[in-house]
Amino acid sequence: MTPSRTQLFLAYLRIGLTGFGGVNAWARQLLVEKKGWLTDQQYAEALGVGQVLPGPNALNCAINVGTRFHGAAGAALAAIGLFAGPMAVLLGVASLYDRYGQIPLVRAVLTGIAAAAAGMVLGTAIKMAIKLRPTAMLLATGLLALLLALLRVPLPLVLLGLAPLGIWAAHRTAR
Repeated sequence: MTPSRTQLFLAYLRIGLTGFGGVNAWARQLLVEKKGWLTDQQYAEALGVGQVLPGPNALNCAINVGTRFHGAAGAALAAIGLFAGPMAVLLGVASLYDRYGQIPLVRAVLTGIAAAAAGMVLGTAIKMAIKLRPTAMLLATGLLALLLALLRVPLPLVLLGLAPLGIWAAHRTAR
């Protein structure tokens, strides 16, 4: 099903406003599970492209999805929808943080929110891995990437090292 331009904009506005700390998790749930506009494979591909390009991966993914449905206009609508609502919220929160950010309770709340966001990202990765059923080689490549991230290896080095392995493994599986 192809969404209208208005539906695309409103979906990304919703994603942006409800995706605190884990926009890609919410985007997948809405676009794949609720709306059925994309398959798990299509979303994984859009997310993968978004993560290897410079800039915010959620924005890159939104532009990729918007382009798939409505070309440049869809890309612009998805990007604007993704950031319009959160920008308004961010301006309000930033002014509140400026005033109350040093209070211990506020710091504790922000730490808790960060932990919940990390959990959402891991949950989405697990859900995608289960549905996509990667081969052992692709799963090993992903786990190696996670290990390198934990070791704080710079992303360009991880990509240069693991992208060829992932491409080889995916090509071998596709045969």
